[in-house]
Amino acid sequence: MVSLGCPKNLVDSERILTQLRADGYHMSPDYAGADVVLVNTCGFLDSAKEESLEAIGEAISENGRVIVTGCMGKEAEVIRARFPNVLAITGAHEYEQVVEAVHEAAPANLSPYIDLVPDAGLKLTPRHYSYLKISEGCNHRCSFCIIPSLRGDLVSRRPDAILREAEKLVAAGTRELLVISQDTSAYGLDLRHASYPLKGGGEVRAHMTDLARELGRIAPWVRLHYVYPYPHVDQVIPLMAQGLVLPYLDIPFQHAAPNVLRAMKRPANDAKVLARLRSWREICPDIAIRSTFVVGFPGETEADFEYLLEWLDEAQLDRVGAFRFEPVEGASANALPNPVPEELKEERYARIMAKTAAISAAKLQAKIGRTFEVIIDAVGEDGATGRSYADAPEIDGEVHLRDAGHLSEGDIVRVAIEDADEHDLFGVPL
Repeated sequence: MVSLGCPKNLVDSERILTQLRADGYHMSPDYAGADVVLVNTCGFLDSAKEESLEAIGEAISENGRVIVTGCMGKEAEVIRARFPNVLAITGAHEYEQVVEAVHEAAPANLSPYIDLVPDAGLKLTPRHYSYLKISEGCNHRCSFCIIPSLRGDLVSRRPDAILREAEKLVAAGTRELLVISQDTSAYGLDLRHASYPLKGGGEVRAHMTDLARELGRIAPWVRLHYVYPYPHVDQVIPLMAQGLVLPYLDIPFQHAAPNVLRAMKRPANDAKVLARLRSWREICPDIAIRSTFVVGFPGETEADFEYLLEWLDEAQLDRVGAFRFEPVEGASANALPNPVPEELKEERYARIMAKTAAISAAKLQAKIGRTFEVIIDAVGEDGATGRSYADAPEIDGEVHLRDAGHLSEGDIVRVAIEDADEHDLFGVPL
């Protein structure tokens, strides 16, 4: 399997592989040993679509028998126009259709004696952390985004089913659960925040706060991603102060200038957001906020961009990613007037990255001399690499440890911070 795109796609890949493993299939480590190749595509940006098409082309060149699934499956005619010999094409989270296509392409010989699947299913991440998808789809209609057309409106999983999956993952060795969705704050809205019975008694409400509290009782670390700053997010911050949930929020602000936010069809009250950030830090001073921003959105003026930079100075976010605006086929933003020239996008991208790197460096310098818990991701002969509560895997910084060859992946250890650069910390285990 070739799995592209976001963590939500990765969870889809894990579910597909778990079902195929239960059906008697084995994973091949390379193209040559495979009877069929699955390519799970991303279709969010044109650049991501091109990467998906390149991956399909490579799979056809190296193997020849290819099944395509994922977000780009909505554009089957585009895929077939370039690769008419693909065996089957399915859309995002259409697990049954993918499995059925594999059965047709390469029938399995199931043995109930040797083809067993672990309770936690098959994982594509390291043993000590797992992505936990709590819902599909999104009710927002942001002008730059086509996710609702790819994955539909919000559909939340029952909280009792999510908690059962979390228990299985932790029993199989997971130390950190990364909660993902398109809009974690909206979790349970479609279920009318109904309550469901818990194994062993009691019940749990289909609501982000209640789910986060229960997950915090199951896993050592719980990290929340894709959280929109709705007022009820305030209720999660005390859970962070209590240590039930990591003091980390991944909030996709996208911009700060009111004109740009309105054009994006995003909530446009930046002053309230700044006030909310201040109140969160009063309750939980160490809370880490990560976000992403789009620069060069159609109609973005120099004044709008300067407004964003000034907002970032005040917001003092811990982790920031930035993207140059890229038209996406089917997005209403493509029709907006006053597109920003590519060279100006590049210039603004460089400026925002320099600004956020300076903020990050100052915040990390302030951590020198303190101690933090760190989860270990990799161990060498003498040193190790891990992450603090402020670092999600692959998108944030790392903590590099000396005198740490005795540690193991998945250990959570106290670390004294000795140095820092723009993005990473350096220390020694206590």
